[in-house]
Amino acid sequence: MDFTDPVVQKYLLDVLPGRDETLGEMERQAEKRKIPIVGPAVARLFYQLVRITHAKTVFELGSAIGYSTIWWARGVGEGGRVVYTDSTQKNAEEPRRYFERARVAERIDNRIGDALEIFSEEKPSSYDIVFNDVDKEDYPRVFRLAAPRVRKGGLFVTDNVLWSGHVARAVAGVKSKDPEASSDATKAIVEFNKLLYGSKDFFTTIMPLRDGVAIALRNE
Repeated sequence: MDFTDPVVQKYLLDVLPGRDETLGEMERQAEKRKIPIVGPAVARLFYQLVRITHAKTVFELGSAIGYSTIWWARGVGEGGRVVYTDSTQKNAEEPRRYFERARVAERIDNRIGDALEIFSEEKPSSYDIVFNDVDKEDYPRVFRLAAPRVRKGGLFVTDNVLWSGHVARAVAGVKSKDPEASSDATKAIVEFNKLLYGSKDFFTTIMPLRDGVAIALRNE
């Protein structure tokens, strides 16, 4: 993402220890095929969040090839459960193979269908962590679904909340020739961030790592 110093971004990636063969292959495929993944710097943050909170259940809305799913699954450990969502069985086949290679398949509950519809059917306080990375236009809807389903003391984590800096420029009224600056996605993320910070249910911090990660603690 080009809204932070590229030298700093490069450093944050270069300083990381190497990943195993499975994660390395997924990173190469993501770069080659332009598949959006959170990347290793953000993924390590996710792993830390799981370990710090002793989370054992994670619901992931928007899973792509399952890169972040593996990090969540490794974090929850044996006996933990991560819900992976995808719209079609065909799309889920590639991630399933990665889960097996990473030896975390038994911790992952594969759900096929609309992620928001699946999530809406979950019981209250069902999850220690909910991770939101669906289509950006749906972010406000996810917010309304998340609060009842994250346990008190749990986390609601969201990727892309700075959206290449478009949200900041939109709020500041900075004119841009980039159509994304005034897109429905940008407007939805602006609304979502306001909802998060204005909520009595969550205590929120946005970390300017990669494309912006919102970490919202469900209040007791």
